[in-house]
Amino acid sequence: MKRPWVRSTLGNGLRVVAVEAPGAPLAELRLVVPYALTDPREASARELLAARLGTGSTSRDRQAVADRTADLGAELSTVVTVEQLLLSVSVLSEGLEGTLELLGDLLIRPAYRDLPAAPPPAPRPAGPRTALRRVVLTHAFGPHPLAAAPPPPGPVTPEDLYAFHRRAVVPAGSVLLVMTGAEPDRVLRLVAEHLGPWTGGPSGLVLPPFGRAAPAPGRPALRHPGADQALLLTAGPAVPSTDPGHAALHLAQLVLGGPASSRLTRRLRERHALAYAVSAALRENAAGSWLEIECAGAPGTADRLAAEAADVLRVLAEDGPTPQEAERARRYAAGFTRFALATRAEEASALAGFAARGVDVDWLAAYAEAVGGVTHAEVTAACGEFLRPERTLLATADDDNDDNEGIEGKEDAAP
Repeated sequence: MKRPWVRSTLGNGLRVVAVEAPGAPLAELRLVVPYALTDPREASARELLAARLGTGSTSRDRQAVADRTADLGAELSTVVTVEQLLLSVSVLSEGLEGTLELLGDLLIRPAYRDLPAAPPPAPRPAGPRTALRRVVLTHAFGPHPLAAAPPPPGPVTPEDLYAFHRRAVVPAGSVLLVMTGAEPDRVLRLVAEHLGPWTGGPSGLVLPPFGRAAPAPGRPALRHPGADQALLLTAGPAVPSTDPGHAALHLAQLVLGGPASSRLTRRLRERHALAYAVSAALRENAAGSWLEIECAGAPGTADRLAAEAADVLRVLAEDGPTPQEAERARRYAAGFTRFALATRAEEASALAGFAARGVDVDWLAAYAEAVGGVTHAEVTAACGEFLRPERTLLATADDDNDDNEGIEGKEDAAP
């Protein structure tokens, strides 16, 4: 659904998008702050700040914040991804101005009270899935923060937390999306009034690009004694969602491993009963884009999973999908798009993500039209370009693979 919207940038660098949703009983606010872990020494402060942000200010303790939130009819939550900190607020429409005042108080005058006296215990060693993902990203794209193991947690002082807040929680580089029934011009005025005094940034907490635009192919294999399942994880070439060729690649990915009728599901789960979890997805962030297959099966089946997945890729790359498969993928993509925007809360989060990536908030509507216009020949061409197994890294982790050496395993050299 296309909605009226306006965009503005405050003097402090905060990008504001006001989306009009006439008659909406709730206002949805989404603040997206760049929050990538670019320095491992900041890991503990980053984690603790995300957990404590929004719990107090110099004028309000935790109880006062909770009371004010309840008075406004609001719900506030924070979520951290590898790239961003997302602060979400759903509030009764009449509480919009009060919520912006509270948000400004928490961002401009934070207070971090009653911090833990000791650092949290060291995390358990990485399991097979995490270890495999780190190997895949490192082999495919080279050393990168996304593939680095986190450092042991360390103590965080109040001074550390305030210093990291001043560096990370800043308006320049951040995006605030407000979806409400109020007039957009009024929303912009209220945001400027309450968040205009917020200062700082940009933080520079953004993921650097991968060292390689396309993944290096290969066949890494990990041995993980005691693993209760065999795992397959791949990295293949892809293009970002703003690329004109992405719609055709999206349909090719769905034919490969999207719905229950996908090629991988039929081959690995239904025909050979090798895997109980099968999926293919397009991954994208500021570092880059890649096509990922993920499968899980019984211990001892990793090599067979890799061989069968490679053959599915080969057949699709050489022959392409049938017209019926391409049409099923198109219908699936259209239905999933509508489902993803089923509620205003989900819609607000999606639109905020688009705005943070620098694309128009109605990008998804245009993308849906692009998907509808993709021809069978274009999907076939995308399969031939992106699904070739010789361009794909296929990595496995298993308990029963005597050719591998130790828990860290070994990696074949890329061709």
